[in-house]
Amino acid sequence: MVQRTVLKVRLSCEKCRKKILKSVSGLYGVDKIEIDAAKDTLTVTGDADPYVIIKQARKVIKCVEVVTIGPPPQPPKKPEEKKSVDKKPEVTIHPFIHIPQSCVACNSWSSFI
Repeated sequence: MVQRTVLKVRLSCEKCRKKILKSVSGLYGVDKIEIDAAKDTLTVTGDADPYVIIKQARKVIKCVEVVTIGPPPQPPKKPEEKKSVDKKPEVTIHPFIHIPQSCVACNSWSSFI
């Protein structure tokens, strides 16, 4: 089951961001990782166990708080478009047959037509 785990992590420098990204991205079942530097949050989406994600994050950065664990938000629904009456496409028939002259087999047949 796909879950979204949001952790509050103090990401003061680029080195800390790289460390936590590297450690969490290596876990089995992680589909998507997002870091919000303004809010100091790490969001992990996927089939990975939240306990394993928290444990791995605490190995790299000691101060990790759990914000939420649960299903990911549903994508916004698009309004259904009104179906118009299906019109059949017009078919045009050309009075002659065009045979391309690029193929060896076509060249031999075009000489007979």
